[in-house]
Formats: sequence, C-alpha cells, structure tokens
Amino acid sequence: MTNITNEEIQAIYPKVAATIADALACDEDKVKPDASLINDLGAESIDFLDIVFRLERAFKVKIPRGKIVEEARGPLSEAQFESGGMVTDAGVARLKEFLCEVPTDRIKAPLKSAEIPRLFTVETFAKMVIRQQKAAPAAPPA
Repeated sequence: MTNITNEEIQAIYPKVAATIADALACDEDKVKPDASLINDLGAESIDFLDIVFRLERAFKVKIPRGKIVEEARGPLSEAQFESGGMVTDAGVARLKEFLCEVPTDRIKAPLKSAEIPRLFTVETFAKMVIRQQKAAPAAPPA
C-alpha cells in the first residue's frame, strides 16, 4: 500500500474540503479532516457519487466506483472480509489499518458491511484522490 504523507494530504485538503462542502451544500468550516461524511456532514450514499464525480473533475483523476471498499478489503478475500453482511474480525482489523484516519472507536465489531461508508471521513476522500494521482500513468511528454 502506498504511504501517504501528511504533507500530501495538506497539499490537496483545501480543494477536497471545498469540493465536499459544495457537493453537500454545507459550510466549509464544518468539513474537518475527521468528519464522517454521513454522521457529521449529513451525506447520503447518493452524495458519494456526486462527491467522487466532483473530485475526479477537480483533480483530473479517475476513481472507480467501489474503489474505497475494494482497497479497504486489501489482501483479504470477500469471504475473509465479510460474512453474512457482517465484517469479520479480520475485516475490522484491516479497516482500522486502511482507514487509519478514522478514530478507532468508530471501527468496532459487530460492523455491518453496509455501515462501512459511515466510517469515511473527509480525509478518506483526500487519500483516495492522492492514491489515484499516484496510480495514474504520467501523461506522455508532448
């Protein structure tokens, strides 16, 4: 997994925060790095698509749908990560590692798979943009 530095996050954070505030029609000062998009900012799942679309446009990156959950699962198979709609203990441990920006008291078993998006913070989206920027092949020289 690519390590993301605090400097990298700080470099793009203002634009990510402004984009999210705009998408959710909320005050930018409410958009804190550890704010849960759903619990703190009132986002709904449909808003995630809008936010991702706006971030893609703002940063000129492509963010595949479902990318955060797929990356959060990491090396675990779907069966290792979740069972019967519930995240396994291994899955919870993996989420704590992957979503290190999320306060650990928010990530605890039992956790329904459907609840994972509630964990996503503004910083989660900033890190997703950085990962996609790093993954994108450099444009060939003109």
